[in-house]
Amino acid sequence: MKTIEVSVVTPNGPVYESDVEMVITKAQSGELGILPGHIPMVAPLAIGVVRMKKNGKEQDLIAVSGGFLEVRPDKVTILAQAAEKAEDIDVERALRAKERAEQRMRDQKVEDIDFRRAELALQRAINRLTVTGKQ
Repeated sequence: MKTIEVSVVTPNGPVYESDVEMVITKAQSGELGILPGHIPMVAPLAIGVVRMKKNGKEQDLIAVSGGFLEVRPDKVTILAQAAEKAEDIDVERALRAKERAEQRMRDQKVEDIDFRRAELALQRAINRLTVTGKQ
């Protein structure tokens, strides 16, 4: 089976590098599935999970908090603001972040700017928990 090289990079350095059969991720325009030989493209990423298929199975999951996806026929590069592999996520910390964000959302008015920040924090926490399978 053909593979495509995948690299996930944050401002703190590389998070993931491997050859995979397929990359599945959520761009701001919707879900994308990328196979070897895909046409070149660039897309902004939403907060979500990047799933890697190897040997016909989804094996590697990475939580990303926005960024950009660059696709070339032989390589996918994800430049993320933050990215964590499932095994690197502190579940207790993510649960506390989720609880704090939910509390801030209950305490704020919808038109307040802090409501949007709390909403984004909640999305990031839920995404991290989803990747670990602990949600």
